[in-house]
Amino acid sequence: MNVSVLASGSSGNSIFVQAGTTRVLVDAGLAGKPIEKRLESIGVSPASLHAIVVSHEHSDHIKGVGVLARRFGLPVWLTQGTFEACKEKVFRGKERVRVFENDEPFVLGDLHFEPYALSHDAVDPVNFIISDGDSSIGIATDMGTVTHLVRERLRGTDLVVLESNYDRNMLMAGPYPWDLKRRISGNRGHLSNSAAAETLRDLVEGGLKQAVLAHLSEHSNRPTLASETCRAQLNGLGARDFSLSVATQERPTPIYVV
Repeated sequence: MNVSVLASGSSGNSIFVQAGTTRVLVDAGLAGKPIEKRLESIGVSPASLHAIVVSHEHSDHIKGVGVLARRFGLPVWLTQGTFEACKEKVFRGKERVRVFENDEPFVLGDLHFEPYALSHDAVDPVNFIISDGDSSIGIATDMGTVTHLVRERLRGTDLVVLESNYDRNMLMAGPYPWDLKRRISGNRGHLSNSAAAETLRDLVEGGLKQAVLAHLSEHSNRPTLASETCRAQLNGLGARDFSLSVATQERPTPIYVV
């Protein structure tokens, strides 16, 4: 599989995944044109996409879904709860909507999707394990806590895109109002650097070889801080072949071959 995080952060999220001739976006949280330009920058024609799969209805995950679906005739896959929550913002009645059940696998061409539930303040949020039959990636963002289910689903994957949203000290000293700080740091908010690092240590002990830290806060985190927090947890594991990188809001990651 080929994977690139096209954008990651509170201003918009999107991940490109390819296996064989099947090309899919997981979320499209930037406007349509910026997503097209980012795809082109990694050598992918937007017209070659086969579908958009949506994790939940927050605007930083759906902003470009409708326009891309209409422009390129793409089916949009999402849960019924997510569809109901975003249909007035996204859909105009001409799109091809495909509904899947939370925790019910589905297949798109050469890609097998396994959605799983998580703890986030959306109607019916999911993340995904995506496989081509030989290798697999885990997407694990937009969650306030790492549940037993999340750990079990991520275990055994070859690459994980893992949320590392905020540093707690930066969050508490930062400019957000208290209600927003409480929402971000709550069990249905986002994942801290320290929680991401602990999760990553557990996964690396189980054999994980590659991870991409994602959904970093603009005001409550820094890429170096997120990666250093994780590497500190990994010290002593002897994970010499392990690869850690950080996705940003400004530009796509390289294409990771899994």
